[in-house]
Amino acid sequence: QVQLAESGGGLVQTGGSLRLSCAASGRTVSSYALGWFRQAPGKEREFVAAVSWSGTSTYYADSVKGRFAVSRDTAKNTIYLQMNSLNPDDKAVYYCAADRTGSGWPGAMESQYDYWGQGTQVTVSS
Repeated sequence: QVQLAESGGGLVQTGGSLRLSCAASGRTVSSYALGWFRQAPGKEREFVAAVSWSGTSTYYADSVKGRFAVSRDTAKNTIYLQMNSLNPDDKAVYYCAADRTGSGWPGAMESQYDYWGQGTQVTVSS
């Protein structure tokens, strides 16, 4: 079993930056694709970004491409999401997820992911 714990959320002004972290415990996730999703108030959860097991392949939602960067540190069993040029539309609860049963390549479908964190709140003031 894998437990995921997000951190780094908070309140930031429009144009600001935040770096989210998600630490995995219970077992190594070095062979798993890892992803970030978010859910804004009154909306369904949506894909944000994902990274392959090797860290060499990444995939982004169009809404964050060029502003967000996903990465992983295998030694620390951790995934990161660097968020720049934040705007009020980025306000949401951000979740990390791990894909245990897939090929290790990043994907945007929630159904691909087997483990989920509890989420961390990101608020962007205008």
